[in-house]
Amino acid sequence: MEHLTTLAAHVRRELSKIIVGQTEAVDQLLLVLACGGHALIEGVPGVGKTLAAKSLARVCGLDFHRVQCTPDLMPADVTGTNVFRIADSTFQLHRGPVFTDLLLVDEINRTPPRTQSALLEAMEERQVTIDGVRYPLSANFTVLATQNPIEFEGTYPLPEAQLDRFLFKIRMDYPALEEEATILARYETGFDARRWLDVPLDPIDGGVLAAARAEIEQVRIEPGLFPYIVAIVRRTRDWPAVALGASPRAAVGLLYVARALAAMDARDYLLPDDVKSAALPVLRHRLVLKPEAEMEGLQPDHVISQIVNSVDIPKRTA
Repeated sequence: MEHLTTLAAHVRRELSKIIVGQTEAVDQLLLVLACGGHALIEGVPGVGKTLAAKSLARVCGLDFHRVQCTPDLMPADVTGTNVFRIADSTFQLHRGPVFTDLLLVDEINRTPPRTQSALLEAMEERQVTIDGVRYPLSANFTVLATQNPIEFEGTYPLPEAQLDRFLFKIRMDYPALEEEATILARYETGFDARRWLDVPLDPIDGGVLAAARAEIEQVRIEPGLFPYIVAIVRRTRDWPAVALGASPRAAVGLLYVARALAAMDARDYLLPDDVKSAALPVLRHRLVLKPEAEMEGLQPDHVISQIVNSVDIPKRTA
């Protein structure tokens, strides 16, 4: 168990040249790549959501495309379309930005549901269907979608079916006092986020990510941990404050992320603590709280913590 730990150390070191702080968010972005999932990144403007996504693609040597979501964005603007060629009277596929390794969908909640749904097939099956023909996407295809948590005017909330296809919901908060001072000091010495390509970054070898993914598959799971994971997910469905609980896809995601956390910790066996660490980012966007719970000020993170603590830990683990 060395490839994922090596990859994590490399990504942390290189991204720290551009991103100050946000260590938890950086680790979660890496986990999304290692697990082959997708992430919804939530944070106020100016905390580095877009910069982190672009830098991660550069460090990992991934092809990168970006979609800036607007109310007039159409599905064909994302997936592509067939264009008629007058010269030879044939149709030629004009590939959209979805044909890439890492796709940044900026402010995803600013585009209407019709365009949001264009990503459903791509995210789940890593393929798109255009005029009845299926086109495979990259094996590394990853969607990183951003949204602003406080601005709702002119936005279209993501439906539950869309949210459930995101493995993680990553929160990027304001930096700490010392971190914000470091940001200003960097700008004073010549750093400029608008010229992020000028910052020398050392990309990883192309095979490291694939090797890291293979390591995750080798993590052993004690049989008693399967009921533990299922119990956490099922309890979200009958918790008093929750109107809609997590799906079976959430249980699969919780298992896979917990295995990735074990591999990142250089272990080939799973612990209950890995499941606990994975619970918040995997489940926070999959729960719908009851109106009375929201009126009381409850947040999904608080409810998830209560649920996890209410489930008995298996006595026999690895």
